[in-house]
Amino acid sequence: MSDTANPVEEAEVDEKSRRDFLFVTTTAVGAVGAALTAWPFIHQMNPAADTLALSSTEVDLEPIEEGQSITVVWRGKPVFIRHRTADEIKTAVADDGAALPHAEKDADRVKKPEWLVMVGVCTHLGCIPLGNKSGEAKGEFGGWFCPCHGSHYDTSGRIRKGPAPLNLPVPEYTFLSDTRVKIG
Repeated sequence: MSDTANPVEEAEVDEKSRRDFLFVTTTAVGAVGAALTAWPFIHQMNPAADTLALSSTEVDLEPIEEGQSITVVWRGKPVFIRHRTADEIKTAVADDGAALPHAEKDADRVKKPEWLVMVGVCTHLGCIPLGNKSGEAKGEFGGWFCPCHGSHYDTSGRIRKGPAPLNLPVPEYTFLSDTRVKIG
């Protein structure tokens, strides 16, 4: 017997490995082609640059005096920023134990007690409550008042009286420094 292999068997093995190589190569090229074709369609679903620009806003707190409030726009909604007085903070903390329709402690609504940041949209029907400007009605609890249906909010933005089911929402925010806050 000779040690030489059968040339027909060698040709069949060669043909099989060539076929596997072509199959793997074609599949890989097809997958890369499909990904390159799909990328523009997937990328167009990302938010536009103008939308990303609205996703956060920075506010300089330095000009806001104690007892003063300002309104800034974030994502098309008014955001109330109030530099609370010591009496307002004391009242808000004392009211933690009151019977609240939507119970939340003042400490859970603020990161620094002297600064209250919240979305200024009534949780009843989406009106903008009064009380952020000087001279406006602040309601029975010294915070904000929605005249449309009579919702009263306290100095922590918690609902105290009226048809609103929830407190004024607190957006995600961080203090960048003692005088600068980033909302969003």
